[in-house]
Amino acid sequence: MTHHEPTHALSDVLDELEQSVEGEEILVEDVVEALGRRSFAALMLAFSLVSTSPASAIPGITAVVAALVFVLVAQMIVGRKSVWLPRFVTRRRLSTKTLCKGIRWLRKPVRFVERFLKPRLTWLFHRPWMWLPLTLVMGLTLFMPFMEIVPTSGSIASAIIALFAASLLTRDGVLALISLALLSILPVGIYLWL
Repeated sequence: MTHHEPTHALSDVLDELEQSVEGEEILVEDVVEALGRRSFAALMLAFSLVSTSPASAIPGITAVVAALVFVLVAQMIVGRKSVWLPRFVTRRRLSTKTLCKGIRWLRKPVRFVERFLKPRLTWLFHRPWMWLPLTLVMGLTLFMPFMEIVPTSGSIASAIIALFAASLLTRDGVLALISLALLSILPVGIYLWL
């Protein structure tokens, strides 16, 4: 039996995000450049984590993250090789202070989760299996702007998207199935709440 080294894929995304920060504000475009235009999963993880962290208290951040994730997922479904984002999204500015606060807050939970992640059930990351979670994530992003009305629901939605993005980065099919189950349950939970 081969021993799997613990993955640092998620911490690496936080490191790259932190290294891209300079000045008082950072453009979304700078974050995209720092993480790489080919890394759909890393970008999805980074933006959904920002929306899960205390930075989600910024009005409108959930809607911006929803738009970003929607555009990323749409491109993954059609099989684009590199990320394209509309200018109204890439020109958005984020407060570096809030972003860094969010990154620091995420360090511990990310490090804890990483210990359990490893490549397994990797067939789930091939077509047509991939289309189901991607379609569910896409559907979820359409509801996220309205979730700002219900406290913490936007953060919960972002956390589920972050889990799915983490499963993509680490090729962990078990985590993908967990996020898929949560993606299926969340709309029901919100409906019952309302």
